[in-house]
Amino acid sequence: MGPGWRAASAALVGGSVAIFAALRRLALAVPQPAAVRSRPGRVWRWRNLLVSFAHSVLAGLWALFSLWHSPELLSDIQDGYSVSGHLLVCFSSGYFIHDTLDIIFNHQSRSSWEYLVHHAMAISAFVSLIITGRFLVAAVLLLLVEVSNIFLTVRMLLKMSNVPSPALYEANKYINLVVYFAFRLAPQAYLTCYFLRHVELQGQGAFLTANLLLLDAMILMYFSRLLRSDFFPSLRKGSAGRDVDGEKFLID
Repeated sequence: MGPGWRAASAALVGGSVAIFAALRRLALAVPQPAAVRSRPGRVWRWRNLLVSFAHSVLAGLWALFSLWHSPELLSDIQDGYSVSGHLLVCFSSGYFIHDTLDIIFNHQSRSSWEYLVHHAMAISAFVSLIITGRFLVAAVLLLLVEVSNIFLTVRMLLKMSNVPSPALYEANKYINLVVYFAFRLAPQAYLTCYFLRHVELQGQGAFLTANLLLLDAMILMYFSRLLRSDFFPSLRKGSAGRDVDGEKFLID
């Protein structure tokens, strides 16, 4: 990638940050459920999750479209390239940067430190992809996770708002489990096997492989929390009476 293309990519990332800052302002106008308004610690979390939901819908559908439109990309994980995939990586990089700043500036770093670790990994990996133009297909495959995040975010919004509709939560619970396997665990497992078998463990390859393995551990940890919370509540430990207003991950 030449200097001009890199500068254009940086401008796209900056534009994405501005888009999500605008969405955050729009989220202020969205009516908040009484259960959210009555707990000050939940107000920021509710607004943050709405922005996260918007990114998940846009990025998840975008990743699906990119792979559907150019299926030949899957035959070249390392050097395959598409303009759509490049723009998607820039777009999601902007979201991760915006969300990191939102967490820090609103003093939520302590309760959302796992997100900060995840975002640092994603931003550093995506920047390396944008600069080199390599492994963009791997990034698009990883961004299929945003399809899963749509239902995961709906789950958290329902829990926060105390919506009196157990049927809605139950339906989303099972859909969430299916898409978790299809769009989070399956692509992650495929890419991990691919990187360990075909990518040289040096330079960018080593950096991305290390990132991928750490992400594997995080995803399995979140999956175990999800199973305990929604399917095996008797296995939960130490959560009774806990105030989780500041918790952003699958704790309860």
